[in-house]
Amino acid sequence: MRMYLDTSSSTTILELDDKHYEWESGRTLAKEIFTFIHEKLQEQGKDWQDLTEIHFFAGPGSFTGLRIGATVVNTLADQLNIPLYDQNGAQKPLIMPEYGRPANISKPKK
Repeated sequence: MRMYLDTSSSTTILELDDKHYEWESGRTLAKEIFTFIHEKLQEQGKDWQDLTEIHFFAGPGSFTGLRIGATVVNTLADQLNIPLYDQNGAQKPLIMPEYGRPANISKPKK
């Protein structure tokens, strides 16, 4: 089963083969992402081991959303020993988020 995940905005997009799901994850993404994916797998009578490949939209987009999503897909691909692809279809050993611009980090106050 092919999984596609996009966590670049407050609306998480998940595709499992030809099924498309959208979830207004907002600030609950980190806490509930695995539950969301697992529930959608179970709706199709599947489980984690049924995943055969993962595709991930690496950006640009939300800094936090992309970091959480990349961590999820990297972990799943590693633990399930399945191929991982970026949004361009290139197979990657590890997905790194593409934020679209440099991080805006303020100077320390002290």
